[in-house]
Amino acid sequence: MNSNYIISPNLTLVIPCYNEEAVLPETIRQLTLILNNLIQINKISQNSKILFIDDGSRDSTWELIESNNKVNKYVHGLKLAKNAGHQNALLAGLISAKDYSDIIISIDADLQDDLNVIHEFINKYEEGYDVVYGVRKSRSTDTFFKRSTAQGFYRLMNSMGVNLVFNHADYRLMSKRAVQHLSEFKEVNLFLRGLVPLIGFRSTEVYYDRNERFAGESKYPLKKMLAFAFDGITSFSVTPIRLITGLGFIISLFSILVAIYILISKFSGSTTSGWSSLMISIWFIGGVQLVALGLIGEYIGKIYKEVKARPKYIIEKLTLEVKDSNQNESKELASLAR
Repeated sequence: MNSNYIISPNLTLVIPCYNEEAVLPETIRQLTLILNNLIQINKISQNSKILFIDDGSRDSTWELIESNNKVNKYVHGLKLAKNAGHQNALLAGLISAKDYSDIIISIDADLQDDLNVIHEFINKYEEGYDVVYGVRKSRSTDTFFKRSTAQGFYRLMNSMGVNLVFNHADYRLMSKRAVQHLSEFKEVNLFLRGLVPLIGFRSTEVYYDRNERFAGESKYPLKKMLAFAFDGITSFSVTPIRLITGLGFIISLFSILVAIYILISKFSGSTTSGWSSLMISIWFIGGVQLVALGLIGEYIGKIYKEVKARPKYIIEKLTLEVKDSNQNESKELASLAR
């Protein structure tokens, strides 16, 4: 056998799902076509898989995953005991998939991300990149409000020293060793878009146009988007609390200047004490103090969660036995080569 034979990598597509029964059949159909095409041109191994993570769905998402698992060799599922949140569900899939994959691509179930760039992801991996980020070319499909707030969030995070890839969500390729090192991050407050760049392996970007959602409703309403952004900021940067400290110094300095002015006015006999100015000062200082206490409380709350070290997720069911199929394939090829 030719010693230069190249083993195609095992690919696992990791897809977190929460109440996705409307879109799941079409997602499975399109992803199956993608895998078949990639296998035919020897870009990936025949042992490649699609791993759906059911994040405590209340509809028939898990039943669809189980039924397709029986008829589609690519489809596998991991069911969490309860809703753990998108980031925890995604991490559960990544950690599970690393045991039998060479490369892992995470993608949402709504078919908004362009599946055709998966081929480009793998090309970049073959060039030696451990992490390939899917980056949107534009946000033309977003509303003005969502586009403005999203871009503002990325700029704010970058200004605070957090290394984020602009216009990148969670559509990315990661090598086995990159996910292995990602699993060593133990924090409870997950923000994977900030964690992945911290690994430091060679990375690149692939640009694509984002589609409209195929079916169903967005699982990220305004409330969740704001909570997600706030978690990202407070999980990765102490800049907000430093800003509050700086504001406190500025107010203190301002108060000293006001006190000097009042004393000069008093001794010069031109004192005009006013109830309104006093109340404004009290309300202003009180408001700043409450904001500062709230922000400090947010950080203390995160410390509280970290110290408890509760599991990020609990797996209830798994349709797939964890085996390193790539090792088995390597051993077979090695024996044939002899």
